[in-house]
Amino acid sequence: MADDLLTEFVRADRERELGTYGIHVYREGSPPVEHRFRSDDRVNLYSVAKTFTSVAAGMAEAEGRLSLDDRLLDHLPDLRAIAADGFEAVTLRQLITMTSGTGHRWFANERIEAADLLREIVAAPLVAAPGTRFAYTGSGPYAVGRVIARLTGADLRAYLVPRLFVPLDLHNPAWHTCPLGYSFAESDLFLRTGELARFARLLLQDGAWEGRQLVPEGYVRRMVEERVDSSAMSRVQSKYGYGLGVWLDRDGTYRMDGAYGQYAVIDPARRVAVTVTAHSERDEELLEAVHELVLAKLS
Repeated sequence: MADDLLTEFVRADRERELGTYGIHVYREGSPPVEHRFRSDDRVNLYSVAKTFTSVAAGMAEAEGRLSLDDRLLDHLPDLRAIAADGFEAVTLRQLITMTSGTGHRWFANERIEAADLLREIVAAPLVAAPGTRFAYTGSGPYAVGRVIARLTGADLRAYLVPRLFVPLDLHNPAWHTCPLGYSFAESDLFLRTGELARFARLLLQDGAWEGRQLVPEGYVRRMVEERVDSSAMSRVQSKYGYGLGVWLDRDGTYRMDGAYGQYAVIDPARRVAVTVTAHSERDEELLEAVHELVLAKLS
C-alpha cells in the first residue's frame, strides 16, 4: 500500500524534475506513508510560517489578550502619530488576511533598511480602504507578530515554544528575525518534512494533539471559513480564496504554501494531510502532482 500510494508521485518527481526533498502522507487511522529524495534536513518553509503566526494569534485571542477584530493601533498607540491616513481602521484580521489596504510590500528575503520595519509599515500610505482588497505581502503577518510580542512580553517564537513547538516535539526550531530581534512571522521558519507534517496533522485534528487542545477549539475551522476573495491572483491555484493564514484549494481542501514547493495540503473530508518540502522551480506542477497523484488515489 505504501509503495503503491507514492509510486506515481516519485516517478513524476524524477521525470519532471520537480525538486521534492520529501513527502509525508498522514491518513487518519492508518500508518503514515513517506518517501525521501534526500536527507530530512530543516529547510526554510517560507510563507508556511504565516500559518504559524495565524495560529499564534488564535491562541492569544483565546487567552483574552486580543481579538482579531481589534485595530492594530489600539495595541500600539505609540505609533498613532506616524500612521498613514486611514490606518487607524486596520484590524489584526485584515493584516492576517492581506486585506489591510496598505501599499507596503515586503517579504523576508528583502533587506530591511528601516530602523524599525513596523514603523515603516504603519506609515506607508493606504492604496485601498481596509477590508476591500486582497494584496499578498508579508507586512501584515510581521505586524501581527509584533502585537503578540507587545502583549505577551515574548517574541512570537518564544510565545509558541511552550504552547505549540514543545507539545509537537518541534525541538528548538530556528525562526529568523529582523534587526530588532523579532521573528519575521511571514517566513524563514525552518523545519523538517516530518515536523511540518505534525503541524498539518494538528490542523486536520481541529487543533487537538494527544488529548490536548493546543489550538483553540473552533479556530482551525475559522481559518478556512473566514476567507477573502483572492481571485485577482495570477496563479490559478491561488484563486480559491485566502483564509486566516491558509490558502483555500480545490475540492474542499486547504493548504499551507511556501515558495519553492513547501506545501501541507489538508483534506478534512478524506481525513488526510499531505506534506511536502522541496526546492522546486516548478512548484505549481508539484502542487498539481500532490492533488492528482496522491490525494486523488485516496478517494
